[in-house]
Amino acid sequence: MPPRPLAQSPRKVFDGFGFCQRSVSAFVQPRSVEDVAAVLSRASEEGVRLGMRGSGRSYGDAALNGGGLILDMRHMGRVLSWDAERGVIEAEPGLTIRELWTRTLADGWWPPVVSGTAWPTLGGCVAMNIHGKNHFRMGGISDHVLELDLITPGGEHVTLSPTRDPELFFAVLGGFGMLGVVTRIKLQLKRVYSGRLKVQQFHTPTLQSQLERFEQHTQDSDYLVSWVDCITSGAGLGRAQIHRATYLHEGEDPDGVAMLSPAKQDLPGHIMGVPKSIVPKLLKLFSFNLGMQAVNLVKYAASVVGSTKPYLQGHAAFHFLLDYVPEFRQSYAPGGFIQYQPFVPKEAALPVLTEILRRSQRAGIVSYLGVLKRYRPDRVLLPHALDGYSLAMDFPVTAANKADLWRLCGELSDVVTEAGGRFYPAKDSVLRPQDVQRAWGQDRLSRFAALRRRADPRGVLRTEWAERVGLDVFDR
Repeated sequence: MPPRPLAQSPRKVFDGFGFCQRSVSAFVQPRSVEDVAAVLSRASEEGVRLGMRGSGRSYGDAALNGGGLILDMRHMGRVLSWDAERGVIEAEPGLTIRELWTRTLADGWWPPVVSGTAWPTLGGCVAMNIHGKNHFRMGGISDHVLELDLITPGGEHVTLSPTRDPELFFAVLGGFGMLGVVTRIKLQLKRVYSGRLKVQQFHTPTLQSQLERFEQHTQDSDYLVSWVDCITSGAGLGRAQIHRATYLHEGEDPDGVAMLSPAKQDLPGHIMGVPKSIVPKLLKLFSFNLGMQAVNLVKYAASVVGSTKPYLQGHAAFHFLLDYVPEFRQSYAPGGFIQYQPFVPKEAALPVLTEILRRSQRAGIVSYLGVLKRYRPDRVLLPHALDGYSLAMDFPVTAANKADLWRLCGELSDVVTEAGGRFYPAKDSVLRPQDVQRAWGQDRLSRFAALRRRADPRGVLRTEWAERVGLDVFDR
């Protein structure tokens, strides 16, 4: 009996991490390279459009494919090899960041780049070229991928590296899963001598002083990140609490070896004495403009009176702030939220970010969470990073504000692109085709389209994000 057509596979509702975008798709769950190849071949033959999905941590529609087929990669999450001497791991794309570091930390190795949550899969990390709090020093994950295997809808099974078909390699990295399915990733990890970092926090009263402090510490920090008050206006516009961290040298931490145990990295069960399980309910009580203004005031005041003395903190506790509160996104229910994250050149950061904050405040649509990071340029074909800054802003979505919020983000994108800025597809919900064209330029987009025609001649690969921003050249 012939196999059931892919279009008749089981169906379910998939959503973006921000909860405000969802759609119904059929889905399949491959468990081997052979399964992936068979699905791609059949999709091409049957004219079925498919998109990849890992753990669904993209905020918007980058892992959605309404009316099509989702290739759910979570069942391909094996570690294929681990070299504890050199810190080189080979793994399937469904392995999560958490599963990665819990395998390697006891041997003294930590992922060179991690996101703000430990749950994205390696395949998703590669597809979006994730960045962390150390991009200004270590770059994106693309800087640490030694090799990868790719299967294309066109039938190619290829191994890529910086020296083996580099054009396709650097297009797949940060290529949104639009050039094929990555089935193996070889990654170089970072040697660490302690399970803890040396962390220091301090406050800055203005956006300008915040940017100046970042520039001051890029040479003596391994990580830099700040929480930004996006609601306060006037003299306090852009005030912030900054955290900088450095690795500990061998022997510097007397408990360093013991702290390399993954069991020592568990996040606390309480936040300021409150069980984490009820924190989303408490946050929801403050999920309105005046409520969040009060939260911001308390948080900033705490940073002003708090100590600036360095302290030791576990890697997981420092990096994975989004995992402190399980299902924190429930505090944005029922409408969910979007994250708008522009990347702006260093020279334009102060005027552009100032304008973004002021326009949001004038519109009465303010971000409830703002995070600033520093970056360096990336080598990938379609990079989001540049020599500059990003400000990630979480905006609640309601039936009353949605149209105005999308309109505001369009205005902000005009400001960003006029300054030579870019955007991060893993976080996006609102970009327009003209934003993408301005951000990356016709030359880069044409080269990417040519590689798409080579890898996917029948236009099998599709996501709602790619169609929305005009990357799906086969629908034109």
